Amino acid sequence: MIRSALGAECAQLWRLRALLGVLTRRELVARFAGSAGGLLWVWLPPLLTVAAYYLVFDVVFGMRLGGQAPTARVGTYLIVGMLAWMAFADATQRGMNSLIEAGGLLQKNPLPPGLFPARAVLASLLVYAPLLLVLMLLYAGAHRFTPGVWAVPVLLLCQGMLTFLLAYLLAILAAALRDVMQVVGVLLSLGVFLSPVLFPVDLFPQAWRWLLWLNPMTALVLGYQSALLQGAWPSWDVWLAIGAWVALLAALLSVALVRSRDQLVDWL
Repeated sequence: MIRSALGAECAQLWRLRALLGVLTRRELVARFAGSAGGLLWVWLPPLLTVAAYYLVFDVVFGMRLGGQAPTARVGTYLIVGMLAWMAFADATQRGMNSLIEAGGLLQKNPLPPGLFPARAVLASLLVYAPLLLVLMLLYAGAHRFTPGVWAVPVLLLCQGMLTFLLAYLLAILAAALRDVMQVVGVLLSLGVFLSPVLFPVDLFPQAWRWLLWLNPMTALVLGYQSALLQGAWPSWDVWLAIGAWVALLAALLSVALVRSRDQLVDWL
């Protein structure tokens, strides 16, 4: 029964994929509604962040990492990890808030609740995925189009799946207890420091390195760094960690769906 709960939810989302597409498009449009710049204002913040990292760390200061890092250039290293992290943080936060924001609609219409976290996650991926794919094309030439570079689309699919499961789980918990939103906001602010986004794994103390693997983005960031900075297909332990996180979140979400089935709308 618990396993079938998530399966039934995913089947509903697939049947309503046309509606999900409409909701996702509206979500994107709502982000720049009333502005003359339109979609530019969605892409401008991450683009400016990327440009600032490159200008400050690679051009102005010319900072370099040690020999164990996937690249010597600090700015180039930060760009890959931060783009992936910004996509994760944006999708997780918006997805977590999605059920509460759609509470009035869900109380009046018998829609699958999963539509709303899925909409938020898809909208965020549509913002950040093109930027990571552009990076892939830029680095593909530098690595002479080695097969490892083409792991990026697979990693994006894995990130979308993992983020949806996490965002939906958090959305249910936030509906039951609003304090969850505050706690997750703090964890997202701190989580970037407990991941290989700002520094290579080898710089983290060996005795505490296991803490990095408590962050669901650690394996994905390592995968992006391997593909984009080294042109190498991510190692098996990266895929194993991603699979473990997806399986764990799927199990937790299945339990949450069963436990909240009769109360979720009342919580909203």
